[in-house]
Amino acid sequence: MSEQPATAPRSEPPLSDRAGYDPGFLGVAVPLPTRPTGDGTPELVVLPYTHFTVLLDTSRRLAAATAVGVDGASLMDLPREGIDWELDPRVSADVQTGEAVYANNDLDRGHLVRRRDPTWGPTVEEAEQANEDTFHYTNAAPQAAAFNQGENLWAGLEDYLLDNAATYDRRLVVLTGPVLSPSDPSYRGTQIPLRFWKAAAFLDPVASTAAAPVLAATGYVLDQTAQLPDLPARYAAAAAVDQPPPLGPYRTYQVPIADIAALTGLDLGPLPAVDRYTPPPAGGRRLPSAGSTSPRWTRLESYADLTL
Repeated sequence: MSEQPATAPRSEPPLSDRAGYDPGFLGVAVPLPTRPTGDGTPELVVLPYTHFTVLLDTSRRLAAATAVGVDGASLMDLPREGIDWELDPRVSADVQTGEAVYANNDLDRGHLVRRRDPTWGPTVEEAEQANEDTFHYTNAAPQAAAFNQGENLWAGLEDYLLDNAATYDRRLVVLTGPVLSPSDPSYRGTQIPLRFWKAAAFLDPVASTAAAPVLAATGYVLDQTAQLPDLPARYAAAAAVDQPPPLGPYRTYQVPIADIAALTGLDLGPLPAVDRYTPPPAGGRRLPSAGSTSPRWTRLESYADLTL
């Protein structure tokens, strides 16, 4: 009887071991956002990574939302050098916005889950895996490359909240995504979001106890709409010569989380009910279009402007 060759062990599919975002991370439930699909809106594809999850809108080829738990007490400061952006092999390339949109222009691959936020864990290996996971194109969206104070405010919100609001166990949950508007300008077959949103949830450091955690949250919008006249014509002219649409300086606002839910069509679970932001009394509930603002929104010039 001839000896049969040994069968090589079957390797696991790429990223199949990723647990993703933990809705119980704070000790009180903060579920993943959901979006009603009864009106024909496509269902969001759930893509778990290390300590975070991406909810992919395949019709826009971008994330509609992301969710990450941030353990501020064990964050590791890891380098980004040598990590290349990659497509997620779990979904087809044609439902992801890949390198073709970012090539030979000044568009940034803007991290939605901030690179540093999931880089924690009991081992350096786990934190390094999270660091690398953030470099999937499903976790990116095209953003203006020019940095300014508004962008710096946006990029540092998690650090500020960890230091000043989420001191109870130094844990934070951050939900982030682009505002996917039908009027967003097109470029190379992808509509470029003009606004982004963020909602941060944490435990009230004064009212919480180990037995009875008290949830709190705040919400923010970043606007990168160019302050130029006749924008639709400018967008069309740019697309005709294969140029990105004109994008403006970042403006960061603190906004009611209920407004974020209305802008995005997402169910943000308990967060609107525990929002710490009290909007100014002037003005109605009309939601502003990209490039404009609302009396209910507070423009942030520094962290001192935040309501926590």
